[in-house]
Amino acid sequence: MCGRYALVDTRGLQGRFRLNDNSAPPAARYNVAPSQEMPVVLAAEGERKLEVMKWGLIPFWSKEPKASYSTINARAEGIADKPAYRRPIRNQRCIVPANGFYEWQKSGTGKIPHFIHLKSDELFGFAGLYDIYKDPEGHELHTFTIVTTEANELVAPIHNRMPVILPRQAEDEWLDPTVTDPFQVTRLLKPFPADLMEVYPVSKKVNSPGNDLPELVRTLNSA
Repeated sequence: MCGRYALVDTRGLQGRFRLNDNSAPPAARYNVAPSQEMPVVLAAEGERKLEVMKWGLIPFWSKEPKASYSTINARAEGIADKPAYRRPIRNQRCIVPANGFYEWQKSGTGKIPHFIHLKSDELFGFAGLYDIYKDPEGHELHTFTIVTTEANELVAPIHNRMPVILPRQAEDEWLDPTVTDPFQVTRLLKPFPADLMEVYPVSKKVNSPGNDLPELVRTLNSA
């Protein structure tokens, strides 16, 4: 699963994701937690844009605007058949920008948090889905989820799941609104190559969503 992530290089968002957006970059975040609002990348009419949404997908058909914990992630396996994701996988796909994510490894002294990122330290994008819930008064709530898959060799010793990191060459296809066949895009939902990634233990300060500091993404010895 993916329950925490970091988006540090916000000034690089426009160039990295080819955004048609000249607005000021959002603040850097070192410990993003479920229910918080974060930018996601959407595509429409041949252009990409950022939109801020709440993490934790609420289906449009929900009876109330409350996301269950399970909707922060969507398992890639069988995703096209699940009621909450059946429509989003066809025409409501997004990219969730990030610099890395956290996972906790069980040990004899408790769970040890680890930060997982690309060796290049560059920005990347999680495969995401979104939906728009409308309350009885017509107010809209835009929410998203991060798609997960089986862990690669790097992540597996820590957790058996990992978020889907889209290769750059797959991002256009994932965002393409004309692609509505779920079987075409679900083939993109694979573990990212382990040899391009790095993992190291970090401070347990990341356990609290209230902590949002640069030291959280540093190796434990330097935190």
